[in-house]
Amino acid sequence: MTAARDARDELRRVVRTGVRWPADPTGLAMDPARVRRAAVLVLFGVLDAVPAHKRADGQVPADLDVLLQRRAATLGHHPGQVAFPGGGIDPDDDGPVGAALREAVEETGLDPSGVDVLGELAEIALPVSDNLVTPVVGWWTRPSAVAAVDHREAVDVFRAPVADLLDPARRAVVVHPVRRGRVRTPAFELDDGVLVWGFTAIVLSGIFDALGWTVPWDDTRTVTP
Repeated sequence: MTAARDARDELRRVVRTGVRWPADPTGLAMDPARVRRAAVLVLFGVLDAVPAHKRADGQVPADLDVLLQRRAATLGHHPGQVAFPGGGIDPDDDGPVGAALREAVEETGLDPSGVDVLGELAEIALPVSDNLVTPVVGWWTRPSAVAAVDHREAVDVFRAPVADLLDPARRAVVVHPVRRGRVRTPAFELDDGVLVWGFTAIVLSGIFDALGWTVPWDDTRTVTP
């Protein structure tokens, strides 16, 4: 079994070598006049003592987690979806890293001094919301209390065990209508009917593939968000 410290080192390696993102699943063009650069914090670590339900064939430790939140249903873009903490990059931010940490503090209340930033991954285009998003990968060296701070933005903040995300029985595909077409993305089913899909699932799936942690799963199985 990979120890948590080894998982951190493997994540650092993937940040250094890069992740190959799939082609834009929507097939839509970005509107150059409306493009906004944004960043999200993909924060891994041993978040608590509660183990995963599934050990994913020993690929990862049962206590390895990633921090996620559920967006408010009233938001204009991606309402109700599970997402990473993050948002637009402001002029005063220290680039994507500064924006990702600031947004995470504002949305979850985490203490940024306990986050070891491992680096940035290549940005991903989201034509549906005209965003270019940079995933910032971090390791939670000193976890702090987190919760949904502003319920206009997020209604829940929670840990997702990585071994559960890798469980083939919890993996599927979402086909969802967008303007002028449909989008097809990976999906992860968690407890209590929580479904991770769209941009968040694309990022997690790409990182897991690059790490060599992905367990073969049925990519013909579809679920509805």
